[in-house]
Amino acid sequence: MGQIAELVALECGVRAAVARQIRVAAVLHDVGKQKIPDNILNKPGELTAQEFDIIKTHTTLGEEMLSSLKGDLGDMARACCLYHHEHWNGGGYWGRFTDDLPFYIPFVAISDVFTALVCERPYKQAWPPSEALAYIQSKAGTQFSPALVEIFLSLVRSDSRVSAIYAEVTN
Repeated sequence: MGQIAELVALECGVRAAVARQIRVAAVLHDVGKQKIPDNILNKPGELTAQEFDIIKTHTTLGEEMLSSLKGDLGDMARACCLYHHEHWNGGGYWGRFTDDLPFYIPFVAISDVFTALVCERPYKQAWPPSEALAYIQSKAGTQFSPALVEIFLSLVRSDSRVSAIYAEVTN
């Protein structure tokens, strides 16, 4: 997921050194899930409303777990933990609009969704890439900015590095 976030950042014109920082920080986005009980995290099937509220805490738990990290990378990693489920239109976990977030969060968010969809989870089968891309496209204007969706779709369809990452995470 971090590799894809880095490629998206580069495609959006972010300098290479900053894109590498995004890659490292993005890898830590779900670190808070270590503190979620396994019976909820690995539950097959739908979560109850109470279980989903517990899952949502992985964002703040991750931010807290990384509180000792200092500097720009530490700040970036904590923000990735806290905000990777926020939506462009403010409809995410905490209701923050993309414009209110660090510039790199949308790169992390879209990469996280794509990776989560194409990978098998205890509660779902892996989606074929074409279905994952169609889902992301359907979220243009709500979960993701339309411009970012177009950039992401173009990148995934044309960049062999994304195909290699997909092959790596699904095997």
